[in-house]
Amino acid sequence: MAGEKILCIEDDSQMIDLVRLILETRGYQVLGAEGGRQGLEMMRTERPDLILLDLMMPEMDGGDVFHQMKKEVELRDIPVIVVTAKAAPIDKVLWVKVAKVDDYVTKPFGPRELAESVEKVLSRSAGHSTDRGQ
Repeated sequence: MAGEKILCIEDDSQMIDLVRLILETRGYQVLGAEGGRQGLEMMRTERPDLILLDLMMPEMDGGDVFHQMKKEVELRDIPVIVVTAKAAPIDKVLWVKVAKVDDYVTKPFGPRELAESVEKVLSRSAGHSTDRGQ
């Protein structure tokens, strides 16, 4: 299961480093994109197996990134875990039940919480995945 490519889209480089530290020790390849525009470009070139998406970013926020992903055939099936400081229950309900993201993790999170979310989503998507040109 390990070895999957994960793209962390986050405006805080220290948060990208933390995610990389947590997930690379578990065998994942972690790429970081600082901001939504760079994240979309990296999705198109790197074809990640999973996106970790922050919601609150300047210029292009996570919502804009998610909606743009869903418009593009080659990106729309990549699983997305929202990783955000927006901890209100209504935010989680809207993103999981309405927008249909694969999971929702609130900051601050523990290493185990993040890793379990990633493992759950990747194992679920492996059962339903279609070849995305990899």
